[in-house]
Amino acid sequence: MEGGRIASVDVTVVGSGPNGLAAAVVCARAGLSVQVLEAQPTLGGGARTLADPEFGGVSHDICSAVHPLALASPFLAEFDLPARGVTLKVPSVSYANPLPGKPTAVGYHDLERTCAELVHGDSWRRLLGPLTDRDDGVVNLLLGDKRSIPRDPIAAVFIARNMLEQGTPLWGKLAGADARALFTGVAAHAINKMPSFVTTGAGLMLATLAHTVGWPIPVGGSQAIPDALIADLRAHGGVITAGEEITEPPSGVVLFDTAPTALLKIYRDRVPGRYAKALQRYRFGPGVAKVDFVLSDEIPWADPRAAEAPTLHMGGTREQMAHAEKEIAAGRHADWPMILAALPHLADPNRVDEKGHRPLWTYAHVPHGSPVDQTETITKVFERFAPGFRDIVVAARSVPAARLADHNANLVGGDIGVGGNSLVHALAGPTPRLNPWATPIPKVYLCSSATPPGGGVHGMSGFYAARTMLRREFGIKKLPRLSP
Repeated sequence: MEGGRIASVDVTVVGSGPNGLAAAVVCARAGLSVQVLEAQPTLGGGARTLADPEFGGVSHDICSAVHPLALASPFLAEFDLPARGVTLKVPSVSYANPLPGKPTAVGYHDLERTCAELVHGDSWRRLLGPLTDRDDGVVNLLLGDKRSIPRDPIAAVFIARNMLEQGTPLWGKLAGADARALFTGVAAHAINKMPSFVTTGAGLMLATLAHTVGWPIPVGGSQAIPDALIADLRAHGGVITAGEEITEPPSGVVLFDTAPTALLKIYRDRVPGRYAKALQRYRFGPGVAKVDFVLSDEIPWADPRAAEAPTLHMGGTREQMAHAEKEIAAGRHADWPMILAALPHLADPNRVDEKGHRPLWTYAHVPHGSPVDQTETITKVFERFAPGFRDIVVAARSVPAARLADHNANLVGGDIGVGGNSLVHALAGPTPRLNPWATPIPKVYLCSSATPPGGGVHGMSGFYAARTMLRREFGIKKLPRLSP
């Protein structure tokens, strides 16, 4: 070992997030020697879980908490997390959206139950019913590499219809304020102005999965997912090192699970001029401010139906959410920002410590690089729907958008999409290239969520990057099996 690195290795993966680990697993199973280097002292990137600094029995998911793609992603489905001991609890309520002065809109795992409780349930069924019947086609299209013919043309037609309706000013065709808010809250996961094709694509996939595989919660926290990948990597001879920041180019073939701009700092004058200019022009999007609360009791919801939801969209009505996303895109803080929240203990009671403390995971959407602590803003929104919320808060761990990169260098300015949440990047990658996972730097590839298919814990960016690299560098065309 040299400073934590292996002196001679076929493939180096920089970054231990789910995409980097996915790439490493594919390469190791293909028979190559693989090392993974992680700058942070803990492994897992956006899927880490760490103990609260004061209440040790409470743990917080550092970035992602709920995992709709853990069972649906083609990579993770074949990898088969449940067969590897990862317990994924699927709650009966996928998500809920409290509404001012109206009943909470609830997205159940059961499509028909959801439709029955919405004012215009037939409209919701028209939007998502055909997609839930063809969910494999939906996932394969929206998580595909965008360069192949859709496997399910009928699913593609339904997606195209819904994209044109919900991604344009025609989005009023979804009837009912409750249904509109319910879908908009899901679409807002993509953090972009609405309506747009980017947010609608994310919303259609996530809302479809809510009614098929559900929105699973990993027992023990999100860390269970990277831990399973790490165990498989090591079982196939891979080596992984934490606390190893890369400042000079590693030898051999390298896959970067990093922001594309990191290549400028590492390769400097080795970056071809045109590509360097493209990376210098690369723009990151709006950010999130993270606040992890420790609660002493259950949230005192005014509408008790919200109490069943492990995932909550706290942005109000469709109009309020769209306004808030427009504000942050323009660099302004919204008075009522879009807030995502998760209560993993509702699916995993072991997340409650012996004294009854439990975690509340929250994000508030904010302008890129915002230094503003959002604890009070989030608290006020919860108080709006759960008077007395403030009284059960025993601790709040705030990380403004400007500081998220301290915990994960990829999250520049708090952008959890690593700049990938745009239609151009979703199709072409961080710079216009026929193969978005390759770079013009010899033996260097990108595998982060800045490359297609974009953000989320799905491993597909890593899978596609590894597939490209294996063919180009080692002549390996047949990919290895991923099942245990």
